[in-house]
Amino acid sequence: MLPVSNSLAQLQASPFPPAPWPRSILPSLKTCKTMKDLQQFHAKSIKTGLIGDTLIAAEILRFAALSHDRDLRYARLVFDEMPEPNVFSWNTLIRAFSESEFEPLQALSLFLQMLNDESVQPNRYTLPSVLKSCARSGALEEGKQIHGFVAKIGLQTDDFVLSNLVRMYAMCGCMEDACFLVKSSSASSEAVANVVLHNVLIEGFFGVGMAAHARRIFDEMPQRSVISWNAMISKYAQIGLFQESVDVFQKMLVEGVMPNYVTLISILPAIARLGALDFGEWVHLYAEENEILVDDVLGSALVDMYSKCGNVDKALELFKGLPKSNPITWSALIGGLALHGRGKEAIDYFSMMEHAGLTPSSLVFIALLNACCVAGMVDLGWAYFECMTTVYGLNPDIEHYTCMVDMLGRAGLLEQAEKIVMSLPMKPDDTIFKALLAACQSHGDVEMGIRVAKSLIKIAPCDGASYMLLSNMYASLGDSEAVAQVRQLMKELDIPNDPGCSWVTVDGAIHEFLNFEDDQHPRTSEINAMLEEITAKLHAAGYDPDSSQVLLDIDEEEKESFLRYHSEKKAISLGLISTSPGTTLHVMKSLRVCSDCHSSIKLISNIYSRRIVVRDKKRFHYFENGTCSCNDYW
Repeated sequence: MLPVSNSLAQLQASPFPPAPWPRSILPSLKTCKTMKDLQQFHAKSIKTGLIGDTLIAAEILRFAALSHDRDLRYARLVFDEMPEPNVFSWNTLIRAFSESEFEPLQALSLFLQMLNDESVQPNRYTLPSVLKSCARSGALEEGKQIHGFVAKIGLQTDDFVLSNLVRMYAMCGCMEDACFLVKSSSASSEAVANVVLHNVLIEGFFGVGMAAHARRIFDEMPQRSVISWNAMISKYAQIGLFQESVDVFQKMLVEGVMPNYVTLISILPAIARLGALDFGEWVHLYAEENEILVDDVLGSALVDMYSKCGNVDKALELFKGLPKSNPITWSALIGGLALHGRGKEAIDYFSMMEHAGLTPSSLVFIALLNACCVAGMVDLGWAYFECMTTVYGLNPDIEHYTCMVDMLGRAGLLEQAEKIVMSLPMKPDDTIFKALLAACQSHGDVEMGIRVAKSLIKIAPCDGASYMLLSNMYASLGDSEAVAQVRQLMKELDIPNDPGCSWVTVDGAIHEFLNFEDDQHPRTSEINAMLEEITAKLHAAGYDPDSSQVLLDIDEEEKESFLRYHSEKKAISLGLISTSPGTTLHVMKSLRVCSDCHSSIKLISNIYSRRIVVRDKKRFHYFENGTCSCNDYW
C-alpha cells in the first residue's frame, strides 16, 4: 500500500479529476435511452478509468447487447476489451447473439471460446441461450452435442435448461426426441415446469404441421396455463383453422380461465376471418370491462376485426380514439376501407398519415394498393407503387406485385399484368399466378389463362385449385378430352379439390356450408325448401341462370341445380328462415363470389327486402334493393 503522501502526489499529477466511487454512477447509466447516450457514458468511463470496474463494464455491455437500441457490433467491441470477462458478461453476449436475427450461430461460437477460458464455467443461464441459437439455426447436430455436454455437467434436470433442450429438438423437427425428454422428466404432472414442457411440445407439433398431435397433448394436460390456451388459439388461427381457434377460446371461457391481452390479440384474427361480428363485439366489451389496455396493437386487431366482420363504421369510430404513431393502426383502417370498396376514403386516410409525419410501412402500401384495385384507380395505383421506392425507399415484395397484377387484371389490362409476372425480381408464388388467372377468366382470355394455369401447376403441384383452374379453362373451350386428362391426373396424384365454403352467423352460432348438395346441417330440409322457393321467385323476377359458371359435362337443368347449391346461397337460405323480416344477413365466403351468385343475390335482396352483406375472398358486397355496392366491378 502506498503512503498517503505518495497517493496525493499521484492524484495531483493525474490529468483527470478523482473518479467517483464506481457504483455511484450506475444510476446515470440507467438513464441511457439510446446507443448514443451509452457511447457518451462509455467514453466518460474510459476517461475516468471506471471502465476497469467489472460491474460498470458488464452494465455497459448489457445495454449494448440487450437494450431496445442494441448494437451487437459495439457490444462485441466492449466485450473484447474486457481483460477477464466474468460469466455474467459471457452469458450476456451469448444471449444477445442467440436472439439476433442474422447471427444466432455466433452464440455457439462464443460458447466454444468460453469453454477455452479456464477462469469461467458455463452455468444454467449459459446453456439455454446456446440451445436457442441451435434451435433458431436448425443446427440439430450441434444441439445434440450441447445436449451431451448438459448431461456431462449434470444440468439435464434443470427446468430452465430442459425446456430449452425440448424446444431445440422441437424446432429442429425431432418431435420424437422432444417427447422422450418430456416423458423422462422428473417434473410433477401438475408442476409449472411440466406445463412449460407441454407448451413447448404444442408449439413444436404445430411447427411440423401436426395440429392433431398438438391438440391431443393439450387435451391430455392435467393442468394448463393461460399460455397453453393462447398457444392453441393463435396456432389454429395461423394455419387457417379459424373455427377450431374459436372453439378453444370458448372452451377456455367455459372452464373459467380468464383471457389476457395476448389471448384477445390471438383470437381476433380468427373471429375476423369467420365474420363473427357478435363474438368480436363481446371480445371488445370484455377488454373494456376487464381494463385490458386497448393500445395500438390490440386496437389495430379490433379495427381489422370490425372491418372484416362488416362494420367498417365502427372500425372508423374506434380508430379515432387510438394512438396513431404506429403504422399498423393506419394499415388496419386503410385495408378495412379498401375491403369495403371505399377506395377514396382509404386514400384520404393515407394522405392524413403522411401529413402527420409518419412513414408508411410495407403493409400500409399493400392496403393502399388494394384500395386502388377495388376502386379501379389504375393510374393512382401505379403512382403509389412507384412512390414506395422513390419517396420512401421501400422495395416492393411479392404481395405488392400481386396487388398490381390484380389491379391491372380487373381493369382488363392483361398484357401489362402478365408482363409484371414475367419480369418479377423474385421468384413468383402461386398467389400472383392465381390473381392473373382470375383476370383471364373474368375477361375471357383463354389462351393466356391456359398458359398461366400451366405455370401455376409447376410451382404449386399439390394445390387442387391450380388443376381445377386449368380444367375450367379447357372446359370453356369445350375440350372435354383435356378436362378429363387434368382430372385424371388429379386423381392419380391424390390431389384434393377445395370446393369452397361460406359461413353465416345466426343467434351467435357460426354455420358453415360447402359448395355442393349435402345433408350435414340439422336444418337441411328447411334450407332446401327455401332454396326451391328462392329459385321459383328468381325465375318469376326474370332470372336467367349463368350456366357458363358450371364447367361440367352435364345438361342445362343439372347445371342450374348445381348453381342452386352454391354455399353462399345455402347460407342466405338459412339466414332467411332463421331471422325476422328486415334483418340484415352477413355471409362470408372463402372464394370469390361467382357471377351467377352475384346476379342472384342482387335479386334476392329486392325480392325479400333484405340487406345482404357478403364478404368474399377480395372484398365486401352490399346487396340492397336489387343492386350491389361494387357496381359489378369485382
